[in-house]
Amino acid sequence: MARWSAVHPWRAIGMWLAFVVACVVIGGAAGTDKATLIDQGTGESGRAAAVAHAHGVAEPAGENVLISARQGALDQARAAQAAGEVAQRMRKLPDVAAVGQPSPSPKGDAILLPITMRGDPETAKERVEPLLAQTAEVQRAHPGLRIEQAGDASIQHGMGELIVEDLLKADLIGLPITLVILLVAFGAVIAAGVPLLLAITAVVGAVGLTALVSHLVPMYDSATSMTMLMGLAVGVDYSLFYLRREREERARGRDHLAAIEIAAATSGHAVVVSAVAVIVSMAGLFLTGHVIFTSLASAAIVVVAVSMLGSVTVLPAVLAKLGPRVDRPRVPLVWRLTATRQGPPRLWPALLRPALRRPAATLLVSVLGLGALALPALGMDLRSTTTDELSRAIPAMRTYDRLTASFPGESTSHLVVVRAPAERAGEARQALRGLAAMTRDDRLFAPVTTQVRQSADRRVHTLVLASPYDVGSDQAQDAVRRLRAELLPATAGRVAGAEHWTGGEAADSHDFGKRLEERLPLVIGFVLLLTFVMMAAMFRSVVVALTAIAVNLLSVGAAFGALVLVFQHTWAEGPLGFTSTGHIIAWIPLFLFAVLFGLSMDYHVFLVSRIREAAAAGLPTRQAVADGITRSAGVVTGAAVIMISVFALFGAMRLMDMKQMGIGLAVAVLIDAVVIRIVVLPALMTLLGPANWWPGLPAPRRHVPGSPRDK
Repeated sequence: MARWSAVHPWRAIGMWLAFVVACVVIGGAAGTDKATLIDQGTGESGRAAAVAHAHGVAEPAGENVLISARQGALDQARAAQAAGEVAQRMRKLPDVAAVGQPSPSPKGDAILLPITMRGDPETAKERVEPLLAQTAEVQRAHPGLRIEQAGDASIQHGMGELIVEDLLKADLIGLPITLVILLVAFGAVIAAGVPLLLAITAVVGAVGLTALVSHLVPMYDSATSMTMLMGLAVGVDYSLFYLRREREERARGRDHLAAIEIAAATSGHAVVVSAVAVIVSMAGLFLTGHVIFTSLASAAIVVVAVSMLGSVTVLPAVLAKLGPRVDRPRVPLVWRLTATRQGPPRLWPALLRPALRRPAATLLVSVLGLGALALPALGMDLRSTTTDELSRAIPAMRTYDRLTASFPGESTSHLVVVRAPAERAGEARQALRGLAAMTRDDRLFAPVTTQVRQSADRRVHTLVLASPYDVGSDQAQDAVRRLRAELLPATAGRVAGAEHWTGGEAADSHDFGKRLEERLPLVIGFVLLLTFVMMAAMFRSVVVALTAIAVNLLSVGAAFGALVLVFQHTWAEGPLGFTSTGHIIAWIPLFLFAVLFGLSMDYHVFLVSRIREAAAAGLPTRQAVADGITRSAGVVTGAAVIMISVFALFGAMRLMDMKQMGIGLAVAVLIDAVVIRIVVLPALMTLLGPANWWPGLPAPRRHVPGSPRDK
């Protein structure tokens, strides 16, 4: 592939650009199928929501306009006038089904105007903007009052705007930072620009392909963020590995075509294996059967595959066309430090010295240190995303806080759905009324009057109950268990031919946690097994495969411990700009496990490949480890710095799931590149000696051009 691209550079470049343009055009025409709340349902709660939605008895989307004083006491007359203007405007909108009566707060500090939207509640966030515009118009007419709107649709709408804003900011900051790091790594403008341009085109093409994939796997809101996150990180890394090896071979006197072929046979091969490792790890998330994991995995797989394809096809063509011009124009001081320095490096041998001279002691100390860092992960508290995690940069969330302060009430809603034959409709209604009566004196439920809803075909009935507790509280979970185990079987369960389900936020959290608990061993087992098979096949060594799994598990464990220390405690709130909720978002650890296990293969494959080259050339293990890591540590460090900077930018985003994911990935890469690859891996491989390559040593008969024998 590299030879063909290098011999026919314009064809390869043209084909790549045509591929990217086709992805954008076709993806844009197809559009992106976003995952709805129904798609995100799990278990019994997901079934309850799906049945209610399919029969048209799902709770309609509701919005609330809150009118309060900006300072001092609320002028009731002016507030009532403003409420009347809002109601008049809202009734004229086609997406508004009803406007309720304004009601004062218990303390008299606010007026609440409820609004019921028309149509499918799943698409309300796409239709809420006209309502927000009318609220803003009334606000402009009454500057002395605070007139604002909150509801599920407006919160989701604000979240979408926040994601776009944060992604744009990440791009504006991240691309220059990445370019500066590449300039330092290469000392030349074109050499620095090539990996960045390839990563950008790969991300653009992947966004188009992901839109097509979304019609098979609906995309979660954070899928675009995942494409950007992974695309910039791995796209630049893959090109960096390839370009550095090609440059290294040219420095040895190879012509540019031979240098490209050697880079393809070594770094190019490692890039393909690394990309496949990431894809395999992400594919394990499909075993969860949940749209959050399947959509994020799909986005990551697409962008990694496209980045890998570009690095082994169009990159050789670009390098062949540029030739020595890739090292122009040179950055004066940096060029002398990176490309013209003579003699062996001094930093990496000094850092490797403890691991090579005293491998057992170094390994013991480093493993104990990482183990201590991993200990807090044992106390990890996983909770589903709640309003506490949503950024207060979303205007509707600030309104929500003021609304709940002025109108305290039930915190959690439980959706009860009963499906029975139409001739049993009366019995089903009566059973749900009996259920409501049973909960009135139960401390787990709020004593509120509820209304039974009936579908047009009289087969499905719903009832909404409330609990005066937060979604993640033990009491709300107890309420779900009591409904499912006792109350519903004693009421709706006695209706002949009836099925019943309990849904709502608390039930969603319960069922999601149960799904993770059930599928976690499958995902971990899949990732570990496939990683073992891949590493054993690539290096023809069972020991290399086992040690790869061991050091990666150590790295992931330490990253999880750091995640708990940062987000379950309060000491990092100021620097990172968040308010700790005392727990980790439930889907983050499993997702991070798959991503980290895949990404860590980048460095592992690249380093072990260079060590294996040296061992195949006949060097003893200690010297092979020193030679392989010394020759590749610079490029690995550059790649790690780029990854850390990209991930840290996502850690600065205002959405808590992106913040936890970005910080978790940045810390993991830092641990992996510095501690694992410079301390743990060389100490372990030195300690194992020739046993590293069991059941057989690398075949010395196959000479790799540019290996240590050529020095």
